[in-house]
Amino acid sequence: MATGLTEFLDNFVKNHDNRQLLAVPLAVLAVSLAVLLVSFASSGSPVTLGMEFQGGTQISVETTDSPAVLEEMYSSYPIKDARQAGSRVIMQFGIMDNEEQRQLEDDVMGRYSNVEIKQIGPVYGQELQVQALRAVFISFIGMSIVVFLIFRSITPSFAVVLSAFSDIMIAAAFMRIAGIELSLGTVAALLMLIGYSVDSDILLTNRMLKRRGTVVEKISRAMQTGITMTTTTLAALVVMYIVSTFPYLVIPSFTQITLLSQISSVLIVGLLADIMNTWLLNTGILRWYVTKPEFRGRYNR
Repeated sequence: MATGLTEFLDNFVKNHDNRQLLAVPLAVLAVSLAVLLVSFASSGSPVTLGMEFQGGTQISVETTDSPAVLEEMYSSYPIKDARQAGSRVIMQFGIMDNEEQRQLEDDVMGRYSNVEIKQIGPVYGQELQVQALRAVFISFIGMSIVVFLIFRSITPSFAVVLSAFSDIMIAAAFMRIAGIELSLGTVAALLMLIGYSVDSDILLTNRMLKRRGTVVEKISRAMQTGITMTTTTLAALVVMYIVSTFPYLVIPSFTQITLLSQISSVLIVGLLADIMNTWLLNTGILRWYVTKPEFRGRYNR
């Protein structure tokens, strides 16, 4: 798989000029930003917020009733999701006033004997939103500083940051389209994606600026290593997604592990975007940079 993909991308890069390489990833980035902006304009948030970030109530009950039955039973309340977890059904509700909250709890406690209730207030959810945004922002700033200190040049550093930014935006747009909520788990996936992105981008930039050889040779060698690294990670994530999403196909009593399924799907899409952004977007910018007349003898030798 890695060899075939490497050959395809290598030939594609060799047969297209820098503008053509930039066109596809920039178009995908533009579409992703449009999706997020439309979502923000319509709902006040670029992605769908999970219970941790907007507040709500999670109730877990041990029952033989199906999630569909419970959704119908509690449809008069702001129920958002009901899913099976082993012998239990987990229901998530939106924000309610104190009276409605009390009625719901009394109703559930009266019907079932083994009940677990978890509530997150809207104020605490807002605080978690701020903390999550701060974590992503600090990660980007820290990454930008480290990359600039390594290469001490604005253009290569900008290419690395732009590629990482595009990976995050594409993954976030996928989350919005697929209906994956922004939770603490998916925030962790986006932060991991920054690390994966920087890893492949620094590999390419380091080979282009600090290794000997022609530009074409350096891109090909970097691509062989980078694609192998990314496809290895993708293979592990695909297995993780299958096991967490369809475990009942192997053992009928097992149920979907929603958090792991969401994390793996976000990372899979993000890494696919990273392949495009690293080997088309970043490569196009770097190839233009190192073939500028004042640098031809310095980086192409």
